[in-house]
Amino acid sequence: MAGFAALLRTNQNYRYTWMGQVVSEVGDHFNTIAVFSLILAQTNSGLAVAGVMLSRAIPMLLAGPLAGVSLDRFNRRQLMIWSDLVRAVLAGLFVLGVPAGRSWVIYLLSAMMMAASPFFTSGRASILPAIATKDELHTANSMTQTTQWTTTAIGSFLGGFSAEVMGYEIAFFLNAVSFLFSALCISKLRVPEGAFVAKRNSLDETKVVKPWQDYKEGLKYMRSIPLLAGLGFVSVGWASGGGAAQILFALFGDRVFHRGAMGTGQLWGSAGLGLVVGGVFAHRLMPRLNFAQYKKTISLAYIVHGASYVCFALAEPYWLALLMIGLSRAAVAVSSVMNFTQILRIVQDEFRGRVFATLETLTWGVMMLSMTAAGLASDHVNTRWIGVASGLLSSTTAIFWYWGDVTGRLPEPVSGGGEEDIEVHGDPNV
Repeated sequence: MAGFAALLRTNQNYRYTWMGQVVSEVGDHFNTIAVFSLILAQTNSGLAVAGVMLSRAIPMLLAGPLAGVSLDRFNRRQLMIWSDLVRAVLAGLFVLGVPAGRSWVIYLLSAMMMAASPFFTSGRASILPAIATKDELHTANSMTQTTQWTTTAIGSFLGGFSAEVMGYEIAFFLNAVSFLFSALCISKLRVPEGAFVAKRNSLDETKVVKPWQDYKEGLKYMRSIPLLAGLGFVSVGWASGGGAAQILFALFGDRVFHRGAMGTGQLWGSAGLGLVVGGVFAHRLMPRLNFAQYKKTISLAYIVHGASYVCFALAEPYWLALLMIGLSRAAVAVSSVMNFTQILRIVQDEFRGRVFATLETLTWGVMMLSMTAAGLASDHVNTRWIGVASGLLSSTTAIFWYWGDVTGRLPEPVSGGGEEDIEVHGDPNV
């Protein structure tokens, strides 16, 4: 934790980024809990909850490639600011979906919000090497992800309370304000001219009018590095069960434990606390591991994740369910922090936006199928058994990753991102 405090104290650019992240992501979970609780209250249908998730996943899937190409062509900070401003307007409009019979408004606005999101989320990951030195990079990545999970816990607990006690309108208003604050923080980042624009060869006229060629070039680059291809498969493997897990929080909170919006918030919050613990643990562990030990740790993390999620799904006491979902997410955090640190180290600056956007698109694409299956099953199959299937599917990631490791398909790549090919800056005076 001392490393986190030192980073915030000495790196002004990262401090602004972190402040905006905290506020905007807490606001995000006000929206998430309110939306899921509202749609369940209006429809009493697990399929409707899945519909909300699909309305978020499909635009993310379609917008991801465009976001990746844009982030590698244009000023990443400016794209992030525009993403925040657009989402601020959309977040405020959610109040129009509160009256009964307006579920279509929730679906539409959810879709539009998520279409704008990859420009920010992939952008934030892409700019880390521009605002942190190579010595700070692992700490910055760990803190960014740990903060994301901390805000999941805090925002979910508070979101459940606000939706239950203060009403949905307040939750949506606070979410809108949080995006405006985030845009203000990102606007204050100061680096040498051109640091937020990917360093790459000049685009000729053919590439300018055919951005798909850019995206194909990014896919080819990912295939050329076995570890990146392996991380793509990890995303697919986890998402096969992880998509179902996203809609199960609301169903477990309401149907299994009969605690309404408060229960949904508590489940999300416990998951967030687990992610924080796992993120801090991974931050301390990663520098002590060589590449071979890193790969074995990833396999173990996904075994623990899947097994504990199955235990969560079958747990009878509420406290045990909260404990198991926390342990499951702690294991996910360990793999996530370590994998993202590897990506930041090895990916060249000119491909970074496309790599992060592609991984996000892969994850959401498979999650979409998983959510659809879980939503269709939710009105016919016991919720607990859907949870068991979700945990088992996610844990298969460990099998394929381990197979790739022992058969030599995951060699250690040459570092190419954030350490050799770009100049990094943590403070405008550096």
